[in-house]
Amino acid sequence: MAGVPVSALTVTRGQEHLSLYQWNKKIAKHYFCKHCGIYTHHQRRSNPEEFGFNVACIDGVRVEDFVDVEMMGDGRSMSVVDD
Repeated sequence: MAGVPVSALTVTRGQEHLSLYQWNKKIAKHYFCKHCGIYTHHQRRSNPEEFGFNVACIDGVRVEDFVDVEMMGDGRSMSVVDD
C-alpha cells in the first residue's frame, strides 16, 4: 500500500467493477474488485484527505521489481479500525 492525497488519485477505468465496503462509523471507504475481490484502495478514517492504494493494481507496476521497500509496522499489530 502507498498513500496519496485524495485529489491526486483518479480511477481512469473500471470504476463500475468496484464495490464499496464500509463499517462502524462509515468514515473510511474501502474499495474491492467485484469480480476477483482484490483490495484496490481506501479513503482513510485516520486521514480522510488521503487514499491508501494497492500499487499492484497500477498498470505497468510489478511489485517484484521493488527491492528496497520501507515497511511500516509488522502487519500484525496494525488495527483495521484505524484506517
